[in-house]
Amino acid sequence: MLYPEIEPYDYGMLDVGDGHHVYWEVCGNPDGKPAVVLHGGPGAGCTPNSRRYFDPAAYRVVLLDQRGCGRSTPHAGAPVVDLSANTTDHLIGDLELLRERLGVDRWLLFGASWGAVLGLVYAERFPHRVSEIVLAGVATGRQVEVDLLTRGLGHVFPQAWARFRDGVPAHRRDGDLAAAYLELLLDPDPAVHREAADDWCTWEDAMLPQTPNGLMSDYSPEYRLAFARLVTHYWAHGSWLADGVVLAQAHKLADIPGVVVQGELDLGNLVGTPWLLERVWPEGELVLIREIAHGGGPGMTEARVAATDRFRP
Repeated sequence: MLYPEIEPYDYGMLDVGDGHHVYWEVCGNPDGKPAVVLHGGPGAGCTPNSRRYFDPAAYRVVLLDQRGCGRSTPHAGAPVVDLSANTTDHLIGDLELLRERLGVDRWLLFGASWGAVLGLVYAERFPHRVSEIVLAGVATGRQVEVDLLTRGLGHVFPQAWARFRDGVPAHRRDGDLAAAYLELLLDPDPAVHREAADDWCTWEDAMLPQTPNGLMSDYSPEYRLAFARLVTHYWAHGSWLADGVVLAQAHKLADIPGVVVQGELDLGNLVGTPWLLERVWPEGELVLIREIAHGGGPGMTEARVAATDRFRP
């Protein structure tokens, strides 16, 4: 069960350079153990529910909207947008700036899906700044993970995938679908980029069983456009990571304890990511939740809260 709803006691906009300002907030105990929430997507933004995975008497919980999404500016859902200063390195740099701004020495990393990728990369680069890691719906940014979600699952959802594939020009359908969609999503013509966002988000809804957070089609056009742009921007560029580097560098996590909460029905499991990570991260415990997919559910929630409870002071 989640902890009761709480409100931030501090918040602001951090100037991270490149014309970007990142929204951040802090809730819980000002003298508590620091933890930072890394949302998924990229582009999903943080939510009030994310505050509730932590005992508010024990934790000082930091949340932020990564570049281009949520309350951060400029927003990737604007009609015309420049994504050149939105990369994995930029997001890692933003986390370090925020850590310094808030006077945090070490913090627990709490992330899901894309947030797991970002958290693992951050921990491998700055292991001395990480106390523990709690992940869910784990991914590592490998090309095989992107290929599964853009092509491999077409065998599981053939009708929906055919509509998804046909959303790009015929000459692009046998190539990188994320890159093809990104080109459409960045088209300045609203009719073009809105249709592409709708097509991309319809595929997201089809390949991921309905989640407690609802369908992508329930969200505003601006949200869907920002989300689709940022996901395709990162996937089309391999998340600016050498393929397989997160697993290859996992030895840097050797002294960091952690928990990976994974649904047994998460379709990302088809490429073995959680087990590969468990194999190279001895201090990381893999907790499998029956009958739960990528979007989560009650069992996933309870296991994530149990993990933060385990690491509280």
